[in-house]
Amino acid sequence: MAKTMTTKYDIAEHLRTPEEMAAYLEACLEEANGDAAFIAKALGDIARAKGMTQVARDAGLSRESLYKALSGERSPGLDTVLKVLHALGLKLHAEAVQKNC
Repeated sequence: MAKTMTTKYDIAEHLRTPEEMAAYLEACLEEANGDAAFIAKALGDIARAKGMTQVARDAGLSRESLYKALSGERSPGLDTVLKVLHALGLKLHAEAVQKNC
């Protein structure tokens, strides 16, 4: 019987358009349940898809600090998140949520 070869799935290879990137971030925001590191990792996936060096340059950050901030191992500051979003051509939206009282 032949062995099956597998490779690690990398979402960054499948995020090709700004619309796909925005949809991915939106889905991650819904799934995060308040986990800022999860959102940072999602931004890292998008930044890798777009090109980490260019995103770092556009955000005014070093490439190394961008990798660390978006690794998913820690939560970056809001200023970093906003710089990265701007560099990626994305923006956050707010909407009112109905609370069950």
